[in-house]
Amino acid sequence: MPKPVFNFARAGLQLASAVCLVGLTACASTSSKPGKPGTDEQVAGAVTAPLQDLNLIQAKIPPVLLAAQDAPFKLPADETCAGLAQEKAALDQALGPDLDSPERQKLQRDLMQMGGEAASDAAVGALRSASENLIPFRGWVRKLSGAEKHSVAVTASLVAGQSRRSFLRGLQLGKACP
Repeated sequence: MPKPVFNFARAGLQLASAVCLVGLTACASTSSKPGKPGTDEQVAGAVTAPLQDLNLIQAKIPPVLLAAQDAPFKLPADETCAGLAQEKAALDQALGPDLDSPERQKLQRDLMQMGGEAASDAAVGALRSASENLIPFRGWVRKLSGAEKHSVAVTASLVAGQSRRSFLRGLQLGKACP
Protein backbone atom coordinates (compact mmCIF):
# COMPACT_ATOMS: atom_id res chain seq x y z
CA MET A 1 0.00 0.00 0.00
CA PRO A 2 1.58 3.34 -1.02
CA LYS A 3 2.21 5.91 1.67
CA PRO A 4 0.08 9.08 1.43
CA VAL A 5 2.16 12.04 0.32
CA PHE A 6 1.40 15.72 0.79
CA ASN A 7 0.72 17.20 -2.61
CA PHE A 8 2.43 20.61 -2.65
CA ALA A 9 1.20 21.36 -6.16
CA ARG A 10 -2.42 20.84 -5.13
CA ALA A 11 -2.01 22.92 -1.95
CA GLY A 12 -0.37 25.71 -3.94
CA LEU A 13 -3.17 25.63 -6.48
CA GLN A 14 -5.78 25.85 -3.71
CA LEU A 15 -4.00 28.79 -2.10
CA ALA A 16 -3.61 30.56 -5.46
CA SER A 17 -7.30 29.99 -6.22
CA ALA A 18 -8.30 31.44 -2.87
CA VAL A 19 -6.10 34.51 -3.43
CA CYS A 20 -7.61 35.06 -6.87
CA LEU A 21 -11.12 34.66 -5.49
CA VAL A 22 -10.39 37.25 -2.81
CA GLY A 23 -9.05 39.61 -5.46
CA LEU A 24 -12.13 39.19 -7.59
CA THR A 25 -14.56 39.77 -4.74
CA ALA A 26 -12.61 42.51 -2.98
CA CYS A 27 -14.44 45.17 -4.93
CA ALA A 28 -17.75 43.84 -3.61
CA SER A 29 -17.12 45.15 -0.12
CA THR A 30 -15.90 48.37 1.36
CA SER A 31 -13.37 48.92 4.11
CA SER A 32 -15.20 51.83 5.71
CA LYS A 33 -17.97 49.89 7.44
CA PRO A 34 -18.41 50.71 11.13
CA GLY A 35 -18.14 47.67 13.36
CA LYS A 36 -16.80 45.34 10.71
CA PRO A 37 -13.27 45.10 9.33
CA GLY A 38 -12.83 45.80 5.65
CA THR A 39 -11.53 43.38 3.04
CA ASP A 40 -7.93 44.54 3.46
CA GLU A 41 -8.00 43.82 7.19
CA GLN A 42 -9.72 40.48 6.65
CA VAL A 43 -7.16 39.37 4.06
CA ALA A 44 -4.31 40.50 6.29
CA GLY A 45 -5.80 38.49 9.16
CA ALA A 46 -6.22 35.43 6.96
CA VAL A 47 -2.68 35.60 5.62
CA THR A 48 -1.12 36.10 9.05
CA ALA A 49 -3.09 33.22 10.63
CA PRO A 50 -0.05 30.87 10.65
CA LEU A 51 2.02 33.56 12.39
CA GLN A 52 -0.74 33.93 14.98
CA ASP A 53 -0.80 30.15 15.44
CA LEU A 54 2.93 30.20 16.15
CA ASN A 55 2.33 33.10 18.60
CA LEU A 56 4.64 35.37 16.60
CA ILE A 57 1.84 37.94 16.13
CA GLN A 58 -0.63 38.75 18.88
CA ALA A 59 -3.73 40.91 18.90
CA LYS A 60 -3.28 43.79 21.31
CA ILE A 61 -5.96 44.06 23.98
CA PRO A 62 -6.98 47.72 24.49
CA PRO A 63 -6.40 49.05 28.03
CA VAL A 64 -10.10 49.88 28.44
CA LEU A 65 -10.94 46.18 27.97
CA LEU A 66 -8.22 45.11 30.42
CA ALA A 67 -9.69 47.51 32.99
CA ALA A 68 -13.17 46.13 32.32
CA GLN A 69 -11.84 42.62 32.82
CA ASP A 70 -10.47 43.54 36.24
CA ALA A 71 -13.78 45.00 37.51
CA PRO A 72 -16.68 44.89 35.05
CA PHE A 73 -19.32 45.95 37.59
CA LYS A 74 -17.37 48.51 39.60
CA LEU A 75 -19.09 51.86 39.96
CA PRO A 76 -17.24 54.49 37.92
CA ALA A 77 -15.42 57.34 39.65
CA ASP A 78 -17.48 59.89 37.70
CA GLU A 79 -21.12 58.84 37.99
CA THR A 80 -22.48 61.88 36.15
CA CYS A 81 -24.19 61.42 32.81
CA ALA A 82 -21.18 62.93 31.03
CA GLY A 83 -18.76 60.63 32.84
CA LEU A 84 -20.82 57.54 32.06
CA ALA A 85 -21.11 58.57 28.40
CA GLN A 86 -17.36 59.13 28.16
CA GLU A 87 -16.52 55.70 29.58
CA LYS A 88 -19.14 54.04 27.38
CA ALA A 89 -17.73 55.83 24.33
CA ALA A 90 -14.27 54.41 25.07
CA LEU A 91 -15.77 50.92 25.22
CA ASP A 92 -17.70 51.56 21.98
CA GLN A 93 -14.45 52.46 20.26
CA ALA A 94 -12.79 49.23 21.42
CA LEU A 95 -15.79 46.95 20.81
CA GLY A 96 -17.59 48.56 17.91
CA PRO A 97 -21.21 49.75 17.93
CA ASP A 98 -23.70 48.28 20.40
CA LEU A 99 -26.50 46.02 19.17
CA ASP A 100 -29.20 48.69 19.00
CA SER A 101 -27.07 51.71 18.22
CA PRO A 102 -27.77 53.90 15.16
CA GLU A 103 -24.41 52.87 13.65
CA ARG A 104 -25.48 49.21 13.76
CA GLN A 105 -28.79 50.14 12.15
CA LYS A 106 -26.89 51.70 9.23
CA LEU A 107 -25.42 48.27 8.48
CA GLN A 108 -28.77 47.23 7.02
CA ARG A 109 -28.12 47.33 3.27
CA ASP A 110 -29.79 46.16 0.13
CA LEU A 111 -29.53 42.54 -1.01
CA MET A 112 -26.97 43.20 -3.75
CA GLN A 113 -24.42 44.64 -1.31
CA MET A 114 -25.12 41.86 1.18
CA GLY A 115 -24.56 39.25 -1.55
CA GLY A 116 -21.26 40.85 -2.53
CA GLU A 117 -20.14 40.90 1.08
CA ALA A 118 -21.12 37.25 1.53
CA ALA A 119 -19.01 36.30 -1.49
CA SER A 120 -16.10 38.34 -0.18
CA ASP A 121 -16.44 36.76 3.28
CA ALA A 122 -16.47 33.29 1.72
CA ALA A 123 -13.34 34.05 -0.28
CA VAL A 124 -11.53 35.38 2.77
CA GLY A 125 -12.68 32.31 4.70
CA ALA A 126 -11.22 30.06 2.02
CA LEU A 127 -7.93 31.97 2.15
CA ARG A 128 -7.86 31.74 5.97
CA SER A 129 -8.58 28.01 5.83
CA ALA A 130 -5.82 27.45 3.29
CA SER A 131 -3.29 29.45 5.32
CA GLU A 132 -4.28 27.73 8.57
CA ASN A 133 -3.77 24.33 6.96
CA LEU A 134 -0.14 25.16 6.23
CA ILE A 135 0.78 24.19 9.79
CA PRO A 136 0.36 20.48 10.54
CA PHE A 137 -1.14 19.64 13.96
CA ARG A 138 -2.35 23.23 14.25
CA GLY A 139 -4.25 22.69 17.50
CA TRP A 140 -1.19 21.33 19.27
CA VAL A 141 1.03 24.05 17.86
CA ARG A 142 -1.38 26.70 19.17
CA LYS A 143 -1.37 25.13 22.63
CA LEU A 144 2.41 24.71 22.78
CA SER A 145 3.17 28.20 21.43
CA GLY A 146 0.77 29.95 23.82
CA ALA A 147 -1.45 31.26 21.00
CA GLU A 148 -4.49 29.42 22.35
CA LYS A 149 -4.00 30.96 25.80
CA HIS A 150 -3.77 34.44 24.27
CA SER A 151 -6.89 33.79 22.19
CA VAL A 152 -8.79 32.88 25.37
CA ALA A 153 -7.53 36.08 27.04
CA VAL A 154 -8.73 38.19 24.08
CA THR A 155 -12.16 36.54 24.18
CA ALA A 156 -12.42 37.06 27.95
CA SER A 157 -11.56 40.75 27.58
CA LEU A 158 -14.23 41.18 24.88
CA VAL A 159 -16.88 39.56 27.08
CA ALA A 160 -15.83 41.72 30.05
CA GLY A 161 -15.96 44.84 27.86
CA GLN A 162 -19.45 44.00 26.66
CA SER A 163 -20.57 43.35 30.24
CA ARG A 164 -19.06 46.65 31.36
CA ARG A 165 -20.79 48.53 28.55
CA SER A 166 -24.13 46.94 29.48
CA PHE A 167 -23.57 47.86 33.14
CA LEU A 168 -22.81 51.47 32.23
CA ARG A 169 -25.84 51.62 29.99
CA GLY A 170 -28.00 50.39 32.87
CA LEU A 171 -26.57 53.14 35.08
CA GLN A 172 -27.36 55.69 32.36
CA LEU A 173 -30.95 54.47 32.15
CA GLY A 174 -31.26 54.58 35.96
CA LYS A 175 -30.12 58.21 35.99
CA ALA A 176 -32.38 59.06 32.99
CA CYS A 177 -29.37 60.24 30.96
CA PRO A 178 -30.08 61.24 27.36
